[in-house]
Amino acid sequence: MLVQKSEITLASNLGKSRYKNSLAQGTKIEQLIPGGVDSPFRAFIEVGGQAVFFTSARGSKLTDLDGNQYIDYLGAWGPAILGHCPPEVVQACQETLALGPVFGAPHSLELVMAESVINACPNIEKIRFVSSGTEAVMSAIRLARGYSRREKIIMFEGGYHGHSDATLASNGHLSSGGIPGGSRAATLLARYNDLDSVRELFESNSDQIGTVIVEPVCGSMGVVVPEPGFLEGLRQLCDQHGAVLIFDEVITGFRLARGGAQELYNVKADLSCFGKALGGGMPIGAYGGKREIMQRLIPDGDVYQAGTFSGNPVTMAGGIATLAQLAQGDAYRLMEERAAALFAGLEPVIRQKHWPVQLQRVGSMFSILFAAAPVKNYQDSLTIDHQAFSHFFHDLLDNGVYLPPSGVDAACISAAHSPEDIEQTVKVMLTALDRIFTG
Repeated sequence: MLVQKSEITLASNLGKSRYKNSLAQGTKIEQLIPGGVDSPFRAFIEVGGQAVFFTSARGSKLTDLDGNQYIDYLGAWGPAILGHCPPEVVQACQETLALGPVFGAPHSLELVMAESVINACPNIEKIRFVSSGTEAVMSAIRLARGYSRREKIIMFEGGYHGHSDATLASNGHLSSGGIPGGSRAATLLARYNDLDSVRELFESNSDQIGTVIVEPVCGSMGVVVPEPGFLEGLRQLCDQHGAVLIFDEVITGFRLARGGAQELYNVKADLSCFGKALGGGMPIGAYGGKREIMQRLIPDGDVYQAGTFSGNPVTMAGGIATLAQLAQGDAYRLMEERAAALFAGLEPVIRQKHWPVQLQRVGSMFSILFAAAPVKNYQDSLTIDHQAFSHFFHDLLDNGVYLPPSGVDAACISAAHSPEDIEQTVKVMLTALDRIFTG
């Protein structure tokens, strides 16, 4: 949930000498860039204080403008699955950049990248590359509407699918000015993990709904997992009503498994959207799926989508190198071991002391939620104590651990995190929790 800046008053890094260069930079940049950031989630709007400016990143560590180093669990909001600056990815991007950063024309790396994704995700028969997850979702929704010839889509409260009009129109946890009334009217909200709410929407709009889009694992209201039968039920309802099922795997794709959440839960979507980890740090998005749907795109069909930087050579090189490392290495085993060790270090103490904290994760995606009960949907997420999280965030920040500056957004572990990183993180987190709950 995106809270207003004024709601967080106790946790703040303002005036701390540890951050003096970041604070000075923030004051200057706010005069030129709205809020001092090019994406609102980078600001400390939900936790108070002013954002930290970073100068470098390598492996599991970030270094800020004041020379402070942090164990990083933001992971650039998901892309840094191998850690920052993995040598194979850096080398591939540098070599490709030297040949020309953009052609605006076809090139062989697009073919290699397409083959790499399709080999990992067999239900994807054709794919298009774009420049961001938002662009992938926006394009997939347009394609699904063109294919089904129905305008209305079903989304889920608390889900996040980027910042296009269609996905912000009725989102439960974000609001925006400038959204046309028609977009709002065409977007219907159901409750995550509640098939009856989806069934009711289909029954009342049976000839108008052509698309259902869902995060198979929600990453923006806490890490919320699908309950048994939920994703399978969505698949059945879409088949029954002739609707296109879109899985937004921008976060989960290539992170939870090589084949994403669809491999993990064995449920196949008609269209899938990817981004973040797919490019290993380069700006990327992709959407793909059934041949008969994808062939509706121009020039084969009548649905338009284009982009100057779509399939950019440097991005393709970074993606190819990243997927090769994920396919041949121990990344998934290492990330699971590190995530399990983190929770094993925290959970016994949290339960013993009866602290109102929920530990929720799937693979290397995790969240530490200040709530008295598990979060299973958007309504549950409304009970999260954002004030407590803001104290937690700043305590960790002061002690060299960097989380997403949000009480609900997923944190990420990379293949570069070491056992020593996890051990130190457990120590810092337990100390912070003890200060919050016992003073």
